[in-house]
Amino acid sequence: MRDRVTRLFVGAAIAEACSWLGLLIGMVIKYGPPGNELGVKIFGPIHGALFVGYLLLVLLVARRHRWSLLATGVALACAVPPFATLVYERWAYRRGMLGATEA
Repeated sequence: MRDRVTRLFVGAAIAEACSWLGLLIGMVIKYGPPGNELGVKIFGPIHGALFVGYLLLVLLVARRHRWSLLATGVALACAVPPFATLVYERWAYRRGMLGATEA
């Protein structure tokens, strides 16, 4: 069974990607015909908080599961491009880097 920190990491990866989607939609609305900044004002701080939370959880999970420096660096870098946290989390899960799961 996954430990709490690992479950939080998976949740943070998903939430960070969802906040990216909200921020991208907000930017389209801001710079598109409506010209409304409300989406960016709402999703900007949310995405920022989730971004920082994801980075901290990467460090905790990397230490707990003894990831290599390269794997940790790639996980941290995946916070920058949209939706890359989802891809990394799935990749790490398939390779057993997130610990044992219940059968």
